[in-house]
Amino acid sequence: MSYFPDIAPPDPDAAAAARDRQARLTKPAGALGRLEELSVWVASCQGSCPPRQFERARVVVFAGDHGVATAGVSAYPPEVTAAMMANFAAGGAAVNVLAGIADATVRIADIAVDTDEPLTPTVGAHKIRRSSGNIAVEDALTPDEVVAAIEAGRAIADEEVDAGADLLIAGDMGIGNTTPATTLVAALTNTEPVAVVGRGTGVDDAGWARKTAAIRDALYRTRRLSADPVALLRICGGADLAAMTGFCAQAAVRRTPVLLDGVVVTAAALAAERLAPGARQWWQAGHRSTEPAHSLALRELGLEPIVELGMRLGEGSGALVALPVLRAAVATLATMATFEEAGISEG
Repeated sequence: MSYFPDIAPPDPDAAAAARDRQARLTKPAGALGRLEELSVWVASCQGSCPPRQFERARVVVFAGDHGVATAGVSAYPPEVTAAMMANFAAGGAAVNVLAGIADATVRIADIAVDTDEPLTPTVGAHKIRRSSGNIAVEDALTPDEVVAAIEAGRAIADEEVDAGADLLIAGDMGIGNTTPATTLVAALTNTEPVAVVGRGTGVDDAGWARKTAAIRDALYRTRRLSADPVALLRICGGADLAAMTGFCAQAAVRRTPVLLDGVVVTAAALAAERLAPGARQWWQAGHRSTEPAHSLALRELGLEPIVELGMRLGEGSGALVALPVLRAAVATLATMATFEEAGISEG
């Protein structure tokens, strides 16, 4: 079953024009380091040189609970997810503060929060179910639910692009969600659990051992399925991860750049690249979190983080910290004078 059409790469002619312009700006070649590479990437995604500054950067926080949280794999109880949804809506979370600094806006999507009633009808417009299953002992989703969740993420990406979004960020919120995310990365890369399990929200040694055991048990049920990302999302992922997978892949279909956040989003992106090969050309890694599975997923995708600040919050927070850096890359390429414009001899 084909979920996504072939992914066209960003515009190589715009990339070439951007590199040529970089060579003519009033600075030594390569003096702006990674900013130069990022500016070329934006130009190629937009098909335009010089690139345009982002006018509607949009964060979508995909929220979902996970049954495995009841196994003591997190330092926080599952009820925190619903409480944080209200905090997002009130503007009191890190994602809200950082979005303000980065000139981005925030959308909340309840995909599988363990509540009967979504925060608002709009927030719950694409809800799949109450909490995904406990992956240590059962499948996260049914076959119909995993397809519906991928389609939900796809629809959300379409809604945002159709509304004018020119840069997308996927964020996550869900107590226990680093457990299925780590399982997904381990399954997609054939890596042993002990090599990829991190502390998530800050679990102690006993919590880490419980988390490792849950991931080991989930991986046992995914054996021989590493080539089937949809099956992995169904068995050891969850509705929110499947929705993020659809979102990341569809953004590439719609030729819209994406800044990836932490381990949960990047695990979904890894599944998205398997479903829609070439989608990763439309993504940049906003940051590198402290989770070992995040570094593994980034390496598998061939992506280098823009910032490394030891963050591990999720919500889209790391990507939002990176967004001003990406804006700086666009601004320097677009508005710096060339040697010719400044009347400076390059000889």
